[in-house]
Amino acid sequence: MTSNDRSSDRRRLLFPIGAFIFSEGVDRLMREGRLDPMPYFQRHVRGDWGDVTDNKWQENNAALASGEPLGTLYIVTRELTIRIFTEADRSATHVMLPSES
Repeated sequence: MTSNDRSSDRRRLLFPIGAFIFSEGVDRLMREGRLDPMPYFQRHVRGDWGDVTDNKWQENNAALASGEPLGTLYIVTRELTIRIFTEADRSATHVMLPSES
């Protein structure tokens, strides 16, 4: 395996993300320079489910095979948490504030 092959393997997603959609609140925080959701999105698509319960972590792992929705939660700061979820049909991945759920 060449180094290019290994590099592309690391970038491979565990599942299709579909449309990438930011909520109004996340969009506002991004425009204000108060949030960069990309590191959390990258964790989501690599199977790092963030700050969820062990049960939710296991549900997400099972959902990779069963095609159920995938949901993660990331604590950005003490005052800011974001939620990312990918729909069951993998048609869209949403980044939102928990209050927008």
